[in-house]
Amino acid sequence: MRHYNQRDWFELNKDPNTSIETIRAHFTGHAYDPHWHDSYLIGITEQGVQQFNCRAKQQTCVPGTSFLLDPEEIHDGNAPSQDGFTYRVLFIKPDFFQQRLKHLFAEVPDCFELNVSKTLSQNSFLTASISSAFAAIHYQEPKIIQEACLDQMMNQLTTQMTWRKRSQQISKSTHIALLAQEILHANLSVNVGLIEIAETLQVDRFYLTRAFKGVFGLAPHAYLIQLRLVKARALLSQGENPADVANKLCFSDQSHLGRWFKRCYKFTPADYKRRTFIL
Repeated sequence: MRHYNQRDWFELNKDPNTSIETIRAHFTGHAYDPHWHDSYLIGITEQGVQQFNCRAKQQTCVPGTSFLLDPEEIHDGNAPSQDGFTYRVLFIKPDFFQQRLKHLFAEVPDCFELNVSKTLSQNSFLTASISSAFAAIHYQEPKIIQEACLDQMMNQLTTQMTWRKRSQQISKSTHIALLAQEILHANLSVNVGLIEIAETLQVDRFYLTRAFKGVFGLAPHAYLIQLRLVKARALLSQGENPADVANKLCFSDQSHLGRWFKRCYKFTPADYKRRTFIL
């Protein structure tokens, strides 16, 4: 089922077996504002030219090229040509990734993170494996086909990714930013202020903002909006009503939540609930 908005459209599904979300969409002009997801984004450009800013540079993705983003990696979206672009993308949670890797490799190291090496790849085998995995999940192929396609894609993906050991030594500003991040995670449903957080951490709020932006690429208030949007998606996919979600997550009302949803995802909370709520 497609949702149409003039020349733009999207197909959104959530697989009941794996909980992987898939989107096939076509956008013209400005697609969406800078935002991030709590999932790995694994996708391909099907038609046209897709441009987005990520990792401090403009990325250009054309047919035959795949795009790979880590969780919480900030990106936007834009179609530089009048014909727009069409893409297919899978949203895969980190815990699903880790579990799947344990089946593919004899040992998965402890205290390591799996990170995308390059945002764009022209590896034809990777692109083909993403296309197959997307089709199997998005169009609800039998489980055995889904599993085979996902395994094939994971095998290809790991050639584009690296194990990175988590740093044990961090600077003062990074430490402050991480503490602030913990406070934001703990206050999704509380109308917390920047001055309050700075006082809790015993730092100046301007220092806090600089430190936080240096680590996470967003100011604390913008990061908190992204956290709340991610939580909103989870609540909506569990069947909660947009108005209740907006109230629970400190949006002023349902329209406020809807405006942020459309800026970052291009679809409305109601659209998202309808396509992802699994009984």
